Amino acid sequence: MPTAVSAPGKVLLAGGYLVLDRTYTGLVFGLSARIHVLVHDISSSSSVEISVQSPQFHQAAWIYGYHLISDQGGVDVTQLQGYEHFSLLSRLVASPLFFFGTSSSINKHSPSTSHSAVPAARNPFVETALLYALTYISTVLSASQKIKPTKITILADDSYYSNPATSTVTPSSHFSNFDVSLRDAHKTGLGSSAALVTSFTGAVLAHYLPTSSFDLTTTEGQTILHNISQAAHCSAQGKVGSGFDVAAAVYGTCIYRRFSPSILSYIGEAGSKDFSKRVKTIVENTASSGSEKWDTEISANSVTLPKGLAMVMCDVDCGSQTVGMVKKVLEWRKSDAEGSKKLWDELQSSNTALATAISAGSIPGIKSAFSSIREKIREMGKLSDVPIEPQEQTELIDALTEAVPGVVGGVVPGAGGYDAVSLLVKDDEETMTKTKAFLKKWSAYHNKGTVRLLEAKGELEGARLEKVEEYGDGFA
Repeated sequence: MPTAVSAPGKVLLAGGYLVLDRTYTGLVFGLSARIHVLVHDISSSSSVEISVQSPQFHQAAWIYGYHLISDQGGVDVTQLQGYEHFSLLSRLVASPLFFFGTSSSINKHSPSTSHSAVPAARNPFVETALLYALTYISTVLSASQKIKPTKITILADDSYYSNPATSTVTPSSHFSNFDVSLRDAHKTGLGSSAALVTSFTGAVLAHYLPTSSFDLTTTEGQTILHNISQAAHCSAQGKVGSGFDVAAAVYGTCIYRRFSPSILSYIGEAGSKDFSKRVKTIVENTASSGSEKWDTEISANSVTLPKGLAMVMCDVDCGSQTVGMVKKVLEWRKSDAEGSKKLWDELQSSNTALATAISAGSIPGIKSAFSSIREKIREMGKLSDVPIEPQEQTELIDALTEAVPGVVGGVVPGAGGYDAVSLLVKDDEETMTKTKAFLKKWSAYHNKGTVRLLEAKGELEGARLEKVEEYGDGFA
């Protein structure tokens, strides 16, 4: 049977910068905006390729071959640069193989792919997630268990992109055709790469492993998905991040304390001797040394959204250089260890107060916590010379809370900057309508880019299995 898994985007409502340090925590919300991955078998007389496509974008199709590496080096994944490279295919066919798909089956099931098609640019997140997933699968399945040819489809909800939709990818689908390449797509900063890696990995594992080895509906299955997705996502980024985005993709809304970066350094280079053994050890958390075991803390049931309130996002389509901002904040923290610790401790207390107030549905408590958090964020921005809450965002949040009665409060989420605002609002049509109208006027008056309310709302649930038939014709 076909398999479908979705994973939510994220917003770090409180804990930006602090979440980089295990001393502190972050309050991260999952979002109703999801990335969906569908896997289904295709008929083929031979198995030499795996097809991955993202039909919402131009030239977003990738064809991979892969083979087992000696000395338990895991699975090597190779992007095939066109059908004419038979020499590469011949070399791979001579190796011990588990392959998905064939050129003939891809032509039959993927009309947009042709012999003359321009090869898609490398997608490190898809490629690395596939490598890690297949490497782990190779340690679970016996040598006699072959993996059938498969096509994998990636679909994203609209809120991940600012680009206007031109149509839908199929007449019966609600997924938009953005009519641009992935390179030209304007992201809204909802954690698309983490949601992609998590949903992709979850779908591949769920499709090829028996439920006795991987069951996404269980705590054990969520742990496996979290661990392998964190490893793959960090590898694809080329650095070990804090991981709150992957945690939200797996568990949904939670209070998150990061893992020690040294855990993933244990894995080593893909393809190296015993790489697959180390991946299995990390994924199943069976390391003999305490320093190699996961020490992340994820409280997925400690925060709830009270009835009548919604967490929503405003997209400001101009973007911020997050990497440079983080670097400057950390330099300031190093140069003023005592002062920065005092400020971060105070900010942590305010963040905790916000989580408590939200779960309790205390409007006065929420307003007070937001005010305290924003005051300390602006102080940190001033001391580090980083626009964490820029003046324009300050004016926008203040104006919204004053002009729209249903807006309880807001904050610039995550690392801050110019690209987003998070709001806690009354969950009713009147508030949403007035908020959209206010943002339209604000954008026209200030003429500094379009500010709009995204359809995505905060939700509690993380990665989940979906019903394939609900995606409409062309995907089942």
